[in-house]
Amino acid sequence: MRKILLSLTMLCAMQCVMAESREVKSPDGQLALQLDMDGKEGRPCYRVLLGGQVVLADSPLGIVTNMGDYSRGLTLTKAEEREVRDSYDLRTIKQSHVDYVGRELVAEYQKDGRHVLDIVFRVSNRDVAFRYKLYPKRDTKVCAVEREASGFVLPEGTSTFLCPQSKPMNGFARTSPSYETSYALDEPMGKNGWGEGYTFPCLFGLAPAPVKTAKGKKASTEPQRTWVLVSETGTDGNYVACRLVNEGAGSYRIGFPQQGEMNGIGSVTPAVALPAETPWRTVTVGTSLANVVETTVPWDLVKPKYAASRDYTYGKGTWSWIIGMDPSCNFDEQKRYIDFAAAMGYRSVLIDALWDVQIGYERMAQLARYGKSKGVGIFLWYNSNGVWNDAPQSPLGKMNKLGERRKEMKWMQQTGILGIKVDFFGGDKQPMMQLYEDILTDANDFGIQVIFHGCTLPRGWERMYPNYVASEAVLASENLHFGQGACDAEARNACIHPFIRNTVGSMDFGGSTLNKYYNADNQHGTHRVTSDVFALATAVLFQSSVQHFALAPNNLTDAPKWAVDFMKQVPTTWDETRFIDGYPGRYAVMARRCGSKWYVVGINAEAAPLKKTITLPMFEAKSTVSVYSDDAALNGSVKAAKMSKKQQIEVTIPQNGGLVIMNQ
Repeated sequence: MRKILLSLTMLCAMQCVMAESREVKSPDGQLALQLDMDGKEGRPCYRVLLGGQVVLADSPLGIVTNMGDYSRGLTLTKAEEREVRDSYDLRTIKQSHVDYVGRELVAEYQKDGRHVLDIVFRVSNRDVAFRYKLYPKRDTKVCAVEREASGFVLPEGTSTFLCPQSKPMNGFARTSPSYETSYALDEPMGKNGWGEGYTFPCLFGLAPAPVKTAKGKKASTEPQRTWVLVSETGTDGNYVACRLVNEGAGSYRIGFPQQGEMNGIGSVTPAVALPAETPWRTVTVGTSLANVVETTVPWDLVKPKYAASRDYTYGKGTWSWIIGMDPSCNFDEQKRYIDFAAAMGYRSVLIDALWDVQIGYERMAQLARYGKSKGVGIFLWYNSNGVWNDAPQSPLGKMNKLGERRKEMKWMQQTGILGIKVDFFGGDKQPMMQLYEDILTDANDFGIQVIFHGCTLPRGWERMYPNYVASEAVLASENLHFGQGACDAEARNACIHPFIRNTVGSMDFGGSTLNKYYNADNQHGTHRVTSDVFALATAVLFQSSVQHFALAPNNLTDAPKWAVDFMKQVPTTWDETRFIDGYPGRYAVMARRCGSKWYVVGINAEAAPLKKTITLPMFEAKSTVSVYSDDAALNGSVKAAKMSKKQQIEVTIPQNGGLVIMNQ
């Protein structure tokens, strides 16, 4: 009898566990999310499979607040699945029109007999995402989120491609963290960056599965690697921006900001009004880098937070600071750059730091009127400060104060300023995320576009905030001016961003110079080791709807005409993006389409020339295309070439060289 009772008890326990297991698959059936309990204290967990292969092993879920621990002691009481569809147009990302189809699973959890938490999952053909919804507890309408249990457990043998999070209040004028550190590529798991984890997005390459062959025969193909990109989206002033922290081996978890950020001001934990929804944690999966490069998940899961106050436009521009530094921010030089922008057919000039003291408000209004007469608008630089770092550049004390900010923006609206570039933010705590949102919201009231520098990663902001343009959040072009080492590593770094940083958000890099030297006389200073064709390729490779290129007026006479002509007509908004080939840090080949025109671009960082036969179905068989390429000495040229019957073309890209192919 005792054995029968024990068996019945075990059967009931098994049925309970089974009842708390769910699976939801992508529309094509290849990507699967399995929701489960780990068998200990009612802790929810999940795993992700692609084609039956585990890409995330059992990974923890849950959230801990000051009104309750909702990472354990939970019971799944309800799970509803439905199809989710969305169609949207967005000119500021890699794809102008998106049709999203996914499956949604809403899992409701109780604790102590009360509905406390929903975990909402989305699964599309290349992405898995989840977020939490918290509910009030009797009269408790607000709470602080102390931590998330959210984790990502990668299989043994996975390689990492990660950007270490810097410690707070370090670097120039104690402005870190600002997402401006060098990536560590192809490293094993188990490290934790510089001790503080990693900035999003985080790329992982699973160990290739062995290719099965008949006994005694050699495999005809290389083993296939699966790629996993982990990030987040939908972060606004209601939460903190997060990072990824390694807990040993292949276990990573969501980490909140560091206490020292913002000069120690504010809590690292977000306060939320209930019911509350957290940002989405996203996992993009593919057996090639195509899914990573082409994903639109940062924007698929969010909605606009307000309507655009006007019809915002986009395009090319230039700026003097990258070549001439602070002394170039004077009236005469900016007038010369406006003339240069007009000659290039460009939309804008970015006038950088210290314009308020070196030009002044009255003469800036005069420059704006002059630019308008030439068809050229102005973006103005501002310091975000604040009391969160020591950055001294002015204008100071404008963007961080509501009254001053709106007064300044009203002046900009009356003066005809197109947009602002706000720099030197102080971290990822909730007050800083609120400042980002406040700047964007106020700027929209006055019809002003916004670029952020020295800042956090954008998290779906192109769709959430219609006047948002781009963020730096990368080791950008200014470093090419400051050190020859950055110039020597330019190709390597450029081969990283299309696969990691730039795939989740617009990236304001400010590059594509045609100067040989980063100096106004083009004869001194750090020198460029990459080719002119490389510069053209990165103008397409790096995505941002407003591009301020590092071109200078002297380029009209000292740069090749074919290069200048290309930079005059290259688009900054795209209708479609396709991955062609590449590997992070080694080489990158991809394609973007604007209207009916395709731009296939490539760059190479490896010592050996990259020799490939690439298939380009976007070009008709036997059609004539224009090919910009380099010889072994990095001398560039443009020639006409014909596609083969198989829509293929043979290409060679030397180290530090580039490639551009366009339909005529």
